[in-house]
Amino acid sequence: MSTSVQSPSPELLQSASLPGPLAPAAAAGEVARAAALTLMAVSTIPVGTNPVGLAFIPNGNLYVANSGSNNVQTIDTTTDSVIGAAIPTGTTPAWLTVAPNGNAYVPNNISNNVTVIDTATSTVLTTIPLSGGPAAATVIPSGNVYVSRFGANSVQEIAVATNTPIGPAIPTGAGPVGIAVAPNGKAYVANRNGNSVTVIDTATATVVTTIPGFNQPNFVAIGPSGDAYVANIGSNNVTLVNTTTDTIATTIPVGTNPWGITVGPDGHAYTANRGSNNVSVIDTTTNTTIGAPIPVGSQPIALVVAPNNKVYVTNIAGASVSVIQFPPTINTITPNSGPITGGTVVTITGTNLTGASVDIGGNPATGVTVNSTGTQLTATTPPGAAGPADVTVTTPGGSTTVVGGFTYVLPVHATSLTATPALTKLFPPHVYFPFLTATLTDTVTGLPVPGQTIVFHIGSNLMGTGTTDAQGTARLNETLLLSIILLNGGYDASFAGATTPTAILSPSSDHAGVIEP
Repeated sequence: MSTSVQSPSPELLQSASLPGPLAPAAAAGEVARAAALTLMAVSTIPVGTNPVGLAFIPNGNLYVANSGSNNVQTIDTTTDSVIGAAIPTGTTPAWLTVAPNGNAYVPNNISNNVTVIDTATSTVLTTIPLSGGPAAATVIPSGNVYVSRFGANSVQEIAVATNTPIGPAIPTGAGPVGIAVAPNGKAYVANRNGNSVTVIDTATATVVTTIPGFNQPNFVAIGPSGDAYVANIGSNNVTLVNTTTDTIATTIPVGTNPWGITVGPDGHAYTANRGSNNVSVIDTTTNTTIGAPIPVGSQPIALVVAPNNKVYVTNIAGASVSVIQFPPTINTITPNSGPITGGTVVTITGTNLTGASVDIGGNPATGVTVNSTGTQLTATTPPGAAGPADVTVTTPGGSTTVVGGFTYVLPVHATSLTATPALTKLFPPHVYFPFLTATLTDTVTGLPVPGQTIVFHIGSNLMGTGTTDAQGTARLNETLLLSIILLNGGYDASFAGATTPTAILSPSSDHAGVIEP
């Protein structure tokens, strides 16, 4: 399988002329401009030749457009592997999108058309002729699709109900590629050859303004605030555009030649840095990069983030898609205590929990299930020793531990103490049996409790103590105590309660009289 970039139309996918040297490697121990970002796992999915665009389809799987193979493949995002047959497209498919009706729209740059795919059946519905080197597609608020025409310096709207172009072409700057729509309904078009961004009112399909000051802008993503992040191939940075005023707010340095940009559910922006073969992560709250760039495959060009925060990156020269999974985090554990016998269903919230296993006190929990966004899991605790236990969550991206995150508690068992009457002859007084006895039973298990101290007393007067034997019975010689027992008409036995390795035993007591056989 070839990994070189096949000759697409007027430099849409070419990188040979791009300026900017590779960024120097970070010095040992160097931390980039914000808090360090720990990465544990990057896996690779082989796909067709020269993959470019990525788009999630309604069932959660992922389409990848292979510009060199002239097809679209489906990636199962559960197994991160290609499934099913490749779907044929036109020549040089580029950046695709999926409309609300479930159809995928694939711009074919060389054959000057757009392939429409039914994502439910992965079959081609129709092909829409569209001249001017269609490059990238995106959905606008009406549900229709905008397609940039790289060679015609315009954007064309396609009606998804009829799969036909509607209205006149909307003029842009030179070489339009990526398009993103802000919450205010305005579309932002990156004009790579014009070093500008065209702003379109999607309600009227008219140009609002053109923003200058970019350097080979290629793709656009909308951040949590509604502002636009524009990746500049030529200046190795991202420009932040205030979508209220349509002015440049700031620039953020990233890796070399960022071609693609997207924003994930965690609010971070991610850039595909084709010149340095890595991905930069931007904190959109502070608009600074997090940690060192993440190495991926050869010439990363586009990327998307799944609801569970896994990042998928196309490597145009590597015939592959890199999958970045970040280490898990734990926010809460509920409940955080349960019996030593296990069986407590706990809910753990956090991030990046997809594919997790859970250990509690070094023992594996069972029945682990994770929600689709990777932010919550449930698991059943194993048996454990009384006291605090560490909780460890492990995923393909790494592991995290909450020290003493779950406490095993002993169950409370009620007890029953049965004292036997003193056997004695009243006249003249003497004992028939020299011992007082009291038997301790665990009422939960029904078993005798050995090794526990029983106190024999008359009111507040202590007569003595005994320890329960294997049958749960404690004994006290009554020979010297007979007179006081007779005077008070009996005696009392009591158990103060105790903690054993398996349970907390509740206190119990009993009163026994005097009988003459």
